[in-house]
Amino acid sequence: MLNLDITKSNAGIDKLLAITTNPRHQYILMNYSRHRYLEFSGRYDEVLAEDMIVDTPVYNLHALGFNTTISGKENVRNLYRFWAETNQCIFYGEGEQVAVADNFVASTVIAHQQVWGGSILSSKALGLLPKGLSSELLLKMLEIKGMKAEPDCMYLYSNFEETIWPYDDRCRLMREDVMEPNPAAAQITKLDPSDVLTTAQAAALLAPLIKPLPNFDEFVLGKAAA
Repeated sequence: MLNLDITKSNAGIDKLLAITTNPRHQYILMNYSRHRYLEFSGRYDEVLAEDMIVDTPVYNLHALGFNTTISGKENVRNLYRFWAETNQCIFYGEGEQVAVADNFVASTVIAHQQVWGGSILSSKALGLLPKGLSSELLLKMLEIKGMKAEPDCMYLYSNFEETIWPYDDRCRLMREDVMEPNPAAAQITKLDPSDVLTTAQAAALLAPLIKPLPNFDEFVLGKAAA
């Protein structure tokens, strides 16, 4: 049985938010938490809302020595849509430590993400795998463990991850910079069907935890809404 709980994936953010008093830092942490839970729920259009993210976001994803840069809302939307439709937006975090500054959030975490066997086998999906993973390298990882990618199966990819998310002056996400400093330590395991979480199931579990952002001018700048 998989001993992971998607509703606890933002525990590190919640812990820091509980002791943060700077309104700007609080707002960034609320955006960060909301973004991740919306992403895990397949609610990508809300991730891309004007109060959440800049007009031209850039995602720099570095994993297993394979580098991917995704730029612009439509390209990011296509990536999120693909993940949501294939249950690859499911993410679990363990032991996360989070730091916040005026214009960025940084974190370290043991990250786990569901990977669909069909993505590994399809050349059309190359570059759309979680974190920009290379299908060739995932196949090699499975081979080392004596397994083969099966198109109807789900796998769990796990590794230590470092991230920096810069935010603009209105606390909107500008970039995601994601890096795995030790690709050789990555693990991939085949999931039992009973341990696979669907996007719809994740959305139902996380819905009570997803809170709307407060008005930026009121919360951060102390200005009354017009």
